[in-house]
Amino acid sequence: MAEPLLHPRAGLPELIIDREGFLSCLKELAAGNGPIAIDAERASGYRYSQRAYLIQIFRRNGGLHLIDPIAVNDESLWKQMNETFINCEWIIHASTQDLPCMRELGLAPQYLFDTELGGRIAGCERVGLGPLCESLLGLALAKEHSAVDWSIRPLRQEWLNYAALDVDVLVDLRDEVEKLLIEKGKLAWAQEDFAQILKNTPPAARKDPWRRTSGMHKIKDRMTLAIIRALWHARDEFARSIDISAGRVFNDEVLVDIATKRPAAIDEFNKIVKRRTRVENLPTTEWFTLMHQVLTFAPQDLPELRLPSSGLPVVKLWKERNPLGYARLSHARAAVIAKAAELEMPVENLISPDAIRQLTWQTPPENNLTTFISSTLSAAGARPWQITAVGEILITPLAQTEPLPPAPTPEAESESEAPPEE
Repeated sequence: MAEPLLHPRAGLPELIIDREGFLSCLKELAAGNGPIAIDAERASGYRYSQRAYLIQIFRRNGGLHLIDPIAVNDESLWKQMNETFINCEWIIHASTQDLPCMRELGLAPQYLFDTELGGRIAGCERVGLGPLCESLLGLALAKEHSAVDWSIRPLRQEWLNYAALDVDVLVDLRDEVEKLLIEKGKLAWAQEDFAQILKNTPPAARKDPWRRTSGMHKIKDRMTLAIIRALWHARDEFARSIDISAGRVFNDEVLVDIATKRPAAIDEFNKIVKRRTRVENLPTTEWFTLMHQVLTFAPQDLPELRLPSSGLPVVKLWKERNPLGYARLSHARAAVIAKAAELEMPVENLISPDAIRQLTWQTPPENNLTTFISSTLSAAGARPWQITAVGEILITPLAQTEPLPPAPTPEAESESEAPPEE
């Protein structure tokens, strides 16, 4: 039974809200030793931006510190912090979530230990911070404030207590994850992945993000698509201007509802929008006018129902379009699944599904298969350890011309095991 950890072990520190407190925090941290544990709280789902609304830092013999980056809005101070610890290892749990908002402040670690990713590679079944602390440290963290609006000021004491726990245990957790990785001979693998996270560039902006509106699969005509496109961009611009999550302005259900019903009167338009918004003083008259402007568009100004496909087709089309590629893919998937089970890690951490698709879609060369596999996987973003781990097991699948039969469903298995009728 895990021991409940309800408060930081050295007590809850005062929230840092000014230059003097920040410099004092830096001095204490600099006097500590070892890596620094850092975490950030954002207001996802409440605010449009992904900025940090709280930064938590802990270092052994350097104390635990909570900093309000909204109050301490001094670029030079954050730069000083980054420079002070530039040669330290930074411990972050699920780092890809927090690194963007940290970098926005000017915090750019050069050495990373990601306890969540390390736990995955080590073979831990549950890698959330709470479950990982329970299994490796025997501590149960209070997690009841995980979905609060961190943009609210003043920040509540019970929220700060919750946030402080996230870094209070992180150095200890890092050490336990490292022990597991060493025991299983996987530390070098994890270190390659940590380094790659820091090298990764931000993803390119998604083409036509409005097409990801929930319920789009129901839309069958281009005019309705055009209304959704126009109102999606209007909602997005308004949400950005007041820093409110677009879904709180109005959700995708409203967007589709308006586009399909096309209300003729402003009162009807308002009725649809205002019963499902969390924002006052919406420019609904402007949006209503925009909708009716779209209704005058010529056919050539309307979006296509489907974008031309870029990249590989979805797997369900492979059997028809590239049957040999489909055969190779089915065998490669099975080999990778078996290898991941042997290595006790999730399949996607052993090798990305996209890398396997890129490899098996192509007709392999008759010779130098090892080089072909290595170069193709590398071009798809695989790390050297991943290529070494799966390279040999993918040679045989590339020679297959008939796909593996689909795995039986639970219903089929139960039917096959049923006794014959008398």
